[in-house]
Amino acid sequence: MNQLAQDLGRLNTLSIPGIESLRNKVSPAEWNARVELAAAYRLTAIMEWSDMLGTHISCRVPDTEDQFLINPYGLLFEEVTASSLIKCDTAGNKLSDSPYEINAAGFTIHSAVHMGRHDAHAVMHLHTGYGVAVSAQDDGLLPITQKALTMPFDQLRYHDYEGVAHDLTERERLLKDLGDGAMLILRNHGTLTVGSTVGEMFARMYRLETACKFQILAMSGDAKLRGLPQEVIDHTAQQGAEIMSKGGRAAGGRLMWEALLRKLDREQPTYAS
Repeated sequence: MNQLAQDLGRLNTLSIPGIESLRNKVSPAEWNARVELAAAYRLTAIMEWSDMLGTHISCRVPDTEDQFLINPYGLLFEEVTASSLIKCDTAGNKLSDSPYEINAAGFTIHSAVHMGRHDAHAVMHLHTGYGVAVSAQDDGLLPITQKALTMPFDQLRYHDYEGVAHDLTERERLLKDLGDGAMLILRNHGTLTVGSTVGEMFARMYRLETACKFQILAMSGDAKLRGLPQEVIDHTAQQGAEIMSKGGRAAGGRLMWEALLRKLDREQPTYAS
């Protein structure tokens, strides 16, 4: 048996001590949200975007305004299942039984968005090599590639670094900087995206992270970067907004997300347990 087959076999028989199935103990709507969010964690691990136990992905519990699901602090992303996700409120109270706690910095960042952006049902924050590298550059993400421009570029915002996000007062400032944007570069820290669905959030992060990767690779060639005229930048950003809209070719990330769920169902079906 090759290493890949061994890894898949281990994941498909995954069992976390102290975690019991919640499939028949929560509403169908909450269960579906748990499955989608668990899928995002597994896919993040597959994409090699995780940071061991750091960074987080969350989604609002359906039919609530102040409750959201987030990962238990202590599980790798490849271990997360629908039942292991912790339900909490924006005051930090755990609303589901778990032997694990919630990471304080993750709670600060994610609760801020869930409190203030009621259209943002899903939130994703990463510390990848390329994303952090761009976040540490004074000019941030440059409009030099099609991937950057078609995110779309005009939905990108910035938030200055204030230290590890343990101070709850930072929530107000982070939310103000995000404004009505869909993507946020946390300077000297990482990247963040929001979405009305988990799929839309994930698709936006894929585009943002890929744009960061392309920029760092272009800079590493030690050649002069080729800029674009402002009218081309504006035109392409508008095209990106149309493509990535729910009525556009990308269907608001839905097509990508459905294909990725099929991949998980084939390779790591335990995410939905």
